[in-house]
Amino acid sequence: MAQSGYTPILLYGSNTASNVPSASNLTSSTSGVELALNYTDGRLYFKDNAGTVQLLAIRASSTSVVPTAGAIPYGTGTAYSFTAAGTSGQYLQSNGAGAPTWASISTGAAISNDTSTATYEYPLFASVTTGTPTTIYTSNANYNYKPSTGELQAVAHISTGGLVLNNATINSSYTLPTGYNAMSTGPISISAGVTVTIPANSVWAII
Repeated sequence: MAQSGYTPILLYGSNTASNVPSASNLTSSTSGVELALNYTDGRLYFKDNAGTVQLLAIRASSTSVVPTAGAIPYGTGTAYSFTAAGTSGQYLQSNGAGAPTWASISTGAAISNDTSTATYEYPLFASVTTGTPTTIYTSNANYNYKPSTGELQAVAHISTGGLVLNNATINSSYTLPTGYNAMSTGPISISAGVTVTIPANSVWAII
């Protein structure tokens, strides 16, 4: 009932669940715009300037606008939507203009058996001996490895056990780099077909 002295404003109404007005039911012009309310669903509709019926508002308690717990809102380009809920520990990954998706963090890197790289690489270290390390360390130029030759390069070697071991047989040919000396604990034998090349002004000492 209208309050005394006031004229009630009535909208087209429906109490049928999921009922949507047709474009012919509504008028939209500069003279005025008609609205339609489905008071069972709690949805308010209007007709836009292209003659298409659009949803204008929806009641806050409607499940159509209340996302799943843990969902994230995003734009589709024409409307707002929600992601599904991810699982604990996942992160939200962009898919460009597509809907974002939940993804799991990789727990490790792929391992490759590299025997061909001819430049020095950095060995990696972790500060833990069990579990999953969160930080990987490198020694930069202080400790390097060359996969193609098996050479391990360090600023200094400290043998905490008191022993430095070398094979008593040279099984592979090797050329000392210019400006370097070499040392072996003998006796030393050299396999057939194997040569050790010592450049000028370098020394191979067998002790």
